[in-house]
Amino acid sequence: MLTITRHPHGCLMVFPRSEWEKFRERIAQLPMSAQGWKRIFMGYAMDVDMDATGRVLVSPELRQAAGITKDAILLGMGNHLELWDKTAYEAQEAKAMQDAMPDVFSDFSF
Repeated sequence: MLTITRHPHGCLMVFPRSEWEKFRERIAQLPMSAQGWKRIFMGYAMDVDMDATGRVLVSPELRQAAGITKDAILLGMGNHLELWDKTAYEAQEAKAMQDAMPDVFSDFSF
C-alpha cells in the first residue's frame, strides 16, 4: 500500500505506508500555527494499492492539485517519491539549473 498527498512545491508525494506513518506523526505534532499545512498534507492523503503490474490510480483531485494532465515524471527522493507533471518539472529543473548551487554543496564531492 502507498499513500499519496500534496507537496508544497506543486507535485505529489508518494510514500510507502511505513514512511507515511512516520511523516504523518511528524506533521501531527506541528503547532497550531501550521494548521493550514497540516490540513493540506493530511486532508489530501489517499491510500492506494498497486495493481499486478505495479501501477497505481491517482485520484482526479490529486492529479488536478499537481496539474498532472498527461505526461508525468516520478522521482526517487529517499524515503518517498515525487510525482510531477512533466512540463512543470522541466520548468522547475531548468530554473534550479540556472540558479547558483546552494552553499550546503560547497564541501560536497560529486
